[in-house]
Amino acid sequence: MKSMAAVKNLALDKHADGGKQWRRRARLIPLADVLYYAALLIVTGIGLCALVPQWIASYDPTEMNADILLQPPGLFHLFGTDYFGRDVFSVMVYGSRDSLFIGIGSVLLGGTVGAIIGSLAGYAGGWIDTILMRLIDVLMTIPGLLLSLAIAAALGPSLFNIVLAVSVSIVPKFARVVRSQIMSVRYRPFVTASRSIGAGNLHIFMKHVIPHTVSPLLVMAAISIGSSILVGSSLSFLGLGVLKEVPDWGTLLSQGRGYLTVAWWNATFPGLAITLFVLAVNLLGDRWRDILDPKSAVEK
Repeated sequence: MKSMAAVKNLALDKHADGGKQWRRRARLIPLADVLYYAALLIVTGIGLCALVPQWIASYDPTEMNADILLQPPGLFHLFGTDYFGRDVFSVMVYGSRDSLFIGIGSVLLGGTVGAIIGSLAGYAGGWIDTILMRLIDVLMTIPGLLLSLAIAAALGPSLFNIVLAVSVSIVPKFARVVRSQIMSVRYRPFVTASRSIGAGNLHIFMKHVIPHTVSPLLVMAAISIGSSILVGSSLSFLGLGVLKEVPDWGTLLSQGRGYLTVAWWNATFPGLAITLFVLAVNLLGDRWRDILDPKSAVEK
């Protein structure tokens, strides 16, 4: 009896020690890693919503049902229904495509133009640098949202016009970053050595200068996607978005603000989606900056 009791106590002690070790290991997981993986999960989920919405949405986003107007969140409609009787969750899933298109399209367009301007200014120098940077300074004196608002209002409601309006506002950031990065590289010893053995300007620029700008560009692009979606949603909220059967998140937020007192879920869930995605993208961009630039991690 004593031997069986001893074995049982030993097993209980091992189980307790195992539980303590598991809790100790859980406490050792840095909060930054938890936030990083949570942000990665959010971005991946929203990306899947934009790529394959038919796999995720439970209902047709254009299906209207007068019997369930403004129904609160429940088992059959997770985010409730809107004033047309549409499932809010399904509308948000399909509307994520236009929201992501605005964010990614504006970053690709504005980032490319800004990188070209910054490259020419930083590598050519002289009067070219002076003229280009003065133009960038003029753009930087205008707040980004105000500039996007003016361009979108002048061009009219269109998805491409919103992308163009948002992309113009982010050109100065990319131009400044690329210019400063190129100016810090162009006089380094390996560039001077390459020039001394007869390498041309194009070869030096493509082989030695451009690779040193990739890391900061990737980080800035990741962070700018979130801010671009926020600006695009703001334009849609102000009535400059595209009126479609399946609206983007900003338009959903604008349409739902009139029902806050009777159907809070119409505006709350699109607003939460915008907030979570912007925070997640910023967290990913901050983490990638630490990975691609070890100096920033050491300084922290």
